[in-house]
Amino acid sequence: MNWNNFIRQTHRWVSVAFTLSVIVTSIALSLKNPVIWVSYVPLLPLFLLFVTGLYLYALPYAAKWRGGRRI
Repeated sequence: MNWNNFIRQTHRWVSVAFTLSVIVTSIALSLKNPVIWVSYVPLLPLFLLFVTGLYLYALPYAAKWRGGRRI
């Protein structure tokens, strides 16, 4: 498995974790006595999605800049 595929798979799995954390946070905050710190739980997967998404976004431009696609 090369580096690009690893980043792509990581991005996919982190998106699943982010979705689940948002659902859990929504449920936790809708309770009668919400725990406020739970609202910070989705921030870590969101940051990881941001970093991996920027990398995946820049891949085609980097390939063009290097002079073609790698096989």
